[in-house]
Amino acid sequence: MKRLAFVILLLFYFISFGQKNCSIDNNSFKAGEQFNYKIFYNWGAIWMEAGEASFSVFLNTMNGRSVYHFVGLGATYPKYDWFYKVRDKYESYADTSSLKPLRFIREAKEGGSYSYDNYVFNQKKNKVYTSSKRNKKQSKLDSINITACTNDVMTAIFYARCLDFSKYKAKDTIPITFVLDGEVFPSYIRYLGKETVKSDLLGNVRCIKFSPKLIEGTIFKGGEGMTVWVTDDENKMPVYVETPIIIGTIKVKLVDCKGLRNPMSCIVTETKTAPLQKK
Repeated sequence: MKRLAFVILLLFYFISFGQKNCSIDNNSFKAGEQFNYKIFYNWGAIWMEAGEASFSVFLNTMNGRSVYHFVGLGATYPKYDWFYKVRDKYESYADTSSLKPLRFIREAKEGGSYSYDNYVFNQKKNKVYTSSKRNKKQSKLDSINITACTNDVMTAIFYARCLDFSKYKAKDTIPITFVLDGEVFPSYIRYLGKETVKSDLLGNVRCIKFSPKLIEGTIFKGGEGMTVWVTDDENKMPVYVETPIIIGTIKVKLVDCKGLRNPMSCIVTETKTAPLQKK
C-alpha cells in the first residue's frame, strides 16, 4: 500500500496546472500557517479515528534566495499500527514569487515498506533530477523531463490555492500535472460548484466542491469517487474530504487552523447544510 493517510490530504488541492502561464499571485497563504486534520477509516459499519495529518508553511533561505518551505506530516495512531502503520513526511521548497518547485523530499514509512525521494528541479532545462530509495535497495539516480507547469505534490497544493474559481462552471474539468514516484502524471479535477457544509470546528461553511480523477492503485479506485470541499474565500482552506478506497471509506476533517493570511469570509448562518460531518 502507498500513501494511505497522507495522500488524501495532498489530493485536496489538485486544481489546475495546465495553464500556459504558470505564474500566479499569492493572496492565499503566508509563512506561519498551519492546518491540522483527523483521519477516519470505515470498514463495514464501524468508523475509527485512525490517524492525523498536518500542513505547515515556513519562510527559509536557499542558495541566497528567499523560499517557501512547505511541510506535510501524516501518521496513524500507535494503537492502529498493528493494522497498517504510517509515518510520512513530505517537504517542498518553492520560489516565493512564482511558487515553482525547487526541491522536493519525501520520507514514507507505510506498512512494511520504506520510500525516500529527493528531487531537485531545474526549471530552465525542464528537468527533475531524482534520488530515490525503496526499502533496503540501493539508491537510484535518474532524471525526468517535465513541462514548465509541472509541480511536485506539495507545491501543487499551495499553487492551487491561489487560483480563481470564478472562471469555472460546474462540471468543468481542469487539467493537472504533477511528478511523484519518478513519473509525471497528467490528470484533471471536475469542479462541482459550491455548497454549504457543516464543520465541527467552524460551523456552517460555504465551500468550493470538486472531484479529482484518481489514478488506480493499491489503495484508491480509479475515477472520480473522491469528493473534496475547500473554503470559498481567499484562503482556499481544505475543510473535508471523503473517498472510497479498495476496502472501506476514508474521511478527513479539519480540526485546527492558525496563521491564516486572510479573514475567513465563508462562515454563514444557514441551517440547511450538507450532512458531511457525521461518522
